[in-house]
Amino acid sequence: MRFVIVSFDGLRPDLISPELTPNLCRLQSLGITLSKHRTIYPSETRSAFPSLVTGTTAGSHGMVGNKYVDRSVTPPRFIETSDAALLRQLDVESGGRLMSVPTLGEILARAGRKLAVLATNTAGTTRFFNHKAEDFGHVRLSGHFRQACTPDNVLAEAEALVGPLPPEPPDLESDMEGQDWITSAFLELVWRRHRPDVTILSYGEPDSTSHFHGTGSEITRRIITHCDQQFGRVLDWWETERRAEGVQIIVASDHGHITGHTRVSVIDSLRDAGFRPGIAPAAEVDVVVVPGQVGALYLANPTDEEVARLVTTITEQPWCGSVFTRARNEIDGIAPGSLGNHLVFADHARAPDVSFSFRPDDNVDPFGLVGGTFYDNDCRAGLGVHGGLHAKELAAVGIVAGSAFPAAGSISTAPSGICDFVPTILHLLELGRPNTMSGRVLHELLWDPERANAEIRRESFDSRLGNFRQTLQRVHIGGATYVESGTADG
Repeated sequence: MRFVIVSFDGLRPDLISPELTPNLCRLQSLGITLSKHRTIYPSETRSAFPSLVTGTTAGSHGMVGNKYVDRSVTPPRFIETSDAALLRQLDVESGGRLMSVPTLGEILARAGRKLAVLATNTAGTTRFFNHKAEDFGHVRLSGHFRQACTPDNVLAEAEALVGPLPPEPPDLESDMEGQDWITSAFLELVWRRHRPDVTILSYGEPDSTSHFHGTGSEITRRIITHCDQQFGRVLDWWETERRAEGVQIIVASDHGHITGHTRVSVIDSLRDAGFRPGIAPAAEVDVVVVPGQVGALYLANPTDEEVARLVTTITEQPWCGSVFTRARNEIDGIAPGSLGNHLVFADHARAPDVSFSFRPDDNVDPFGLVGGTFYDNDCRAGLGVHGGLHAKELAAVGIVAGSAFPAAGSISTAPSGICDFVPTILHLLELGRPNTMSGRVLHELLWDPERANAEIRRESFDSRLGNFRQTLQRVHIGGATYVESGTADG
């Protein structure tokens, strides 16, 4: 049994339709759609994809955001995880502990199996899918970045067969050429000559186009259709050649998108309150504001009192959504008004002193899509953002098909998440599942009635400070817990 995981970066499940994505709809008719599927918090790419390959959350694997402050060194340093060379350096410096838990690539390598990665995401994201690939002789090909490719001879073969690596397109252009290149490299080279046990084929769109043109814009819809067409080549290959041979297909996305409607400045708000904020550690900075759509605040002096002062400041702002600090008890954070960051499984040693989401709402954007929010970047209003706790940011695509998933054309209404795919794959490959994995085996998709009928239980947590109130919604099934949404008002 072999697996092909196909990812569409940033694809909202409600954008799958016969008109826009006929091939994804064709897969739905051949497999099982996970209708209650979610990503993790923060709903950022380079937190979510590590969760895919580790089967656990950011609080365990340690990739707490697309960017974070590393305070394990002196002086602390700002880490930008899109940099593939930096990630390799950090892994070597830490003795192989860039991620705090085993990854799929490591687990397969120990069992004498192979993971292949082909991706058009950033160089750092591509490395995250199998960050030790060069140590195991596994194939990892980027659709644009040579520094993320290994081994060299396979890249040379791919370029000879498919053509030179296409350049990364400018910001405002959709990445069509890269999606074509990795699809051809998989079908014409990687599968034919290497037969990996698991392949990750990651389309870096529609995420990038959504950020520059809007989640429901015509140009974003065009790139969704283009990616679907490339996936159609894979689906044709599977139906005509590999389905009968036990190849299983899993389609996923790492997060959804909502629309940024009101631009704010967190740095200005903190400066007005008497803090000395900056975007990287420095002698004159008392709080680092990590750039991004999910708020990450690192204090130079993170006493309980300073954390509380910081939380008081941001909860007075109209843009402030859910707020988390390190736990004071089973529910609350150490700062009044905050919840413990363990409730969203973001309590790693690298976690910020205060993490927050920009306040979301259920407004309908100009494209007819539900979900809006405040945002803090240099872009105009009306563009796609993600990272926070709106239900549409957390909603992710999940479709499975193959002989292991016999209920073709069905819909699963059981809660599931991005952490569940690897535990399910390891179960089907009869490989041991590390106890570090918080994801579950999706027994209900395998027709395992005795283990599929676990009780589903929901819970909510509230916290208040003055006029500010936040609510966090979670759902449990068996031993797994999923974050459903976080809201705030006041």
